Amino acid sequence: MAIINMFLGDMTNGAGPLLLVAFLGLALIVITLPFLFKSRPDPLDKLKQTAKGNDPVQSESLRTAKSAKKLEKYSSFLEPKNEEEFSNVRLKLTQAGYQSSGAVMIYHFSQFALGIGLLVLGILYYLLFVASDQTDPQQAVMYILGPGVIGYMAPKYWVTRRQQERQEEITDGFPDALDMMLVCVEAGQSMDQAIIRVSKEIRASFPALADEFEIVSQQIKAGKDKAVVLSDMAERCGVPDVSSFVTVMVQSQSFGTSIAEALRVYAGEMRDKRVMRAEEKANKLPTKMTLATMMLTVPPLLIILVAPSVIGIMTLGK
Repeated sequence: MAIINMFLGDMTNGAGPLLLVAFLGLALIVITLPFLFKSRPDPLDKLKQTAKGNDPVQSESLRTAKSAKKLEKYSSFLEPKNEEEFSNVRLKLTQAGYQSSGAVMIYHFSQFALGIGLLVLGILYYLLFVASDQTDPQQAVMYILGPGVIGYMAPKYWVTRRQQERQEEITDGFPDALDMMLVCVEAGQSMDQAIIRVSKEIRASFPALADEFEIVSQQIKAGKDKAVVLSDMAERCGVPDVSSFVTVMVQSQSFGTSIAEALRVYAGEMRDKRVMRAEEKANKLPTKMTLATMMLTVPPLLIILVAPSVIGIMTLGK
């Protein structure tokens, strides 16, 4: 070990032990992966499939998406073991618009693949272009571990941004959808027909909200209870306005009151709320522009006011 440490230390200026530990860690990960990925089918699942007479290949093709078929056998490694953690990740991906059955596996596989891949690239970049007699261990850690951390956190950042954008789109389009739904109900259509018509009309402007209404209409056609369907929609959207709308609709259905009257009152509140959000953004704008205004206005003004005096003083001094 002393010879190896001396040899690596001379090449990398003290960062040799760190690189050795990194290589050993990667080697252990590569050796462990085949054992983790090797998942055997559960005998109880085989007995259930045999008892029901189902074809496992056909059931798999109907149950999973094509993009997740190759990752299905690695589900024990790629999916969280904790049910609460799995539910939270699943809900976040659903609110971001990724509603496929293999979304959780693809998400964790992206984190794992990008983290390991960029870690290897960081090691290669450090050894080929950065390693010299002047580099210290802190720089080595930044060049090696930095890309790995970025690669691991990139899918999480992407999903969070997608979730926020989708929720903003649903929030912006929901008042217009309620107005269209009110017109349809007052024209004599049922609530189910109004949801179908609204999903078709708003798709060009707000596709995320149109997808949610389409899912609601399909689930109602399949025979699912309307209150449960609307509650699932509120959970998928993650928007307070949609949750309040679901509460209004469920209460209106439970107490037998007029749906049109409830929609009229709630649609008016949503329009007022949208105006208040616009006014709030307008009031925040001067505060956000203060720093830019000071940086772009004050220096030229000081130059204009102070420059003649400085030139005059320099002239008198000569």
